[in-house]
Amino acid sequence: MVSLAHSVAFRGVEACLVEVQCSLSPGLPGFSIVGLPDKAVSEAKERVRAALACMAIAFPSKKVTINLSPADLPKEGSHFDLPIAVSLLAALEIIPKDITQSVIALGELSLDGKIVPVTGALPAAMTAASEGFDLLCPEECGREAAWVSDARVTAAKSLGDVVRHFTGQVPIAQARPGEVAPTPQTMDLSEVKGQERAKRALEIAAAGRHHLIFVGTPGSGKSMLAQRLPGILPPMTAMEALETSMIHSIAGLLDEGGITRDRPFRDPHHTSSMAAIIGGGRLAKPGEVSLAHNGVLFMDEFPEYQRNVLETLRQPLETSQVMISRANAHVKYPCRFMLVAAANPCKCGYLSDPERACARVPFCGEDYLGRISGPLMDRFDLRIDVPPVAYTDLDLPSNGEKSATIAARVAAAQAVQHHRFAHHADMRTNADAAGEALEEIAKPDAEGRALLLRAAERFKLSARGYHRVMRVARTIADLDQSEHVRSPHVAEAVSFRLASPAEA
Repeated sequence: MVSLAHSVAFRGVEACLVEVQCSLSPGLPGFSIVGLPDKAVSEAKERVRAALACMAIAFPSKKVTINLSPADLPKEGSHFDLPIAVSLLAALEIIPKDITQSVIALGELSLDGKIVPVTGALPAAMTAASEGFDLLCPEECGREAAWVSDARVTAAKSLGDVVRHFTGQVPIAQARPGEVAPTPQTMDLSEVKGQERAKRALEIAAAGRHHLIFVGTPGSGKSMLAQRLPGILPPMTAMEALETSMIHSIAGLLDEGGITRDRPFRDPHHTSSMAAIIGGGRLAKPGEVSLAHNGVLFMDEFPEYQRNVLETLRQPLETSQVMISRANAHVKYPCRFMLVAAANPCKCGYLSDPERACARVPFCGEDYLGRISGPLMDRFDLRIDVPPVAYTDLDLPSNGEKSATIAARVAAAQAVQHHRFAHHADMRTNADAAGEALEEIAKPDAEGRALLLRAAERFKLSARGYHRVMRVARTIADLDQSEHVRSPHVAEAVSFRLASPAEA
């Protein structure tokens, strides 16, 4: 007789349904797991055996075979411990077989029978809801999984609690979703003295999800500006929060079992490897570009990253998704993020300062920024020169606009875009507009079109650069609460497209 339970195998953010079959047959006592398990799954038999012993349940003196179906799908991770134990308990008729067949279980077992939290509870709950199953998970994962309202989530502390629940002795209450309070923003743009043009660029980038790069001498405030970007970004929508949380669930980054509406802000070090930035490794885990989905990826000291890491950013910036190909897996992760890069103008950093520049000026600047290829630089919508702030300006009182004031304008501009793209599934902000949709929404007036054509001819804009200027102009018009793109909007967009003096 075969008893059934269910679990999931993760393929990117997708949780694939796995049937866990348990068979007890006459023969020499043994415990085997088949169905393409990895080392962690194969070791589950020892953890299950010890957990049953702690519950005073005699292990059957028969041949125990666990089959994980479909057999050609790789099974990785310790979360298969709990479904294996549940199917074995059903085969021993300790818990009803008909109940276990309608349950998706995931969780790691400790040797004393406690259920240890695992990653991926949120995608598993999504699969349970879509397939019509209940979800059984560790207690610490219950608040995370319960955000999927269509799934009935049972969160248990131990294997003993699972037995008492399924036998009706002590039912476990349905899990409730966790709550995460918004992170207070302690850094305000009003604290940045000077740099009005850079602040304006941040506002435009935040409103339309445009990529931007700061180029300036050390200490000019590039990192300071970027770190204040989260304070002007609007909170994620419910759909965006769910998309981002599924990626963070796979990576084990959800805290307190709750889903936050704060947009992610990722700032990896410039020594990070390609697997860390793009994703990969043995289990094809998501990288920083995916962890920044619907948020910001800040890359300081941009030219210092490995050249191959920088070049792999080109496709994700265009397609908003990344494909990780391995010998045994082809995993796709979403990565709709805003790239903010910061760079010094040269190796020494003082290219524009005659008193402090090195003897290799201007060739050091060409060599240093030359590490950023032309095709990659072409993908930045906004390029801003950040000059050093004078000492006299630092003594002035902070009288700039508060982040809350700028955030209100950004939120209003994004509300216009959400309404505009309500019927476009693949478009959410102006940065996503392409083809006929871009021509329709960003068509400038006659004077603006003439200006755009002159700028394209004068500065040799590529087709990509031409369209990116149109998108930025549309965002500027949205911030200006203008229905149409006019000549001043195009002029400002073109000014941000030109190479900064440090790059020239």
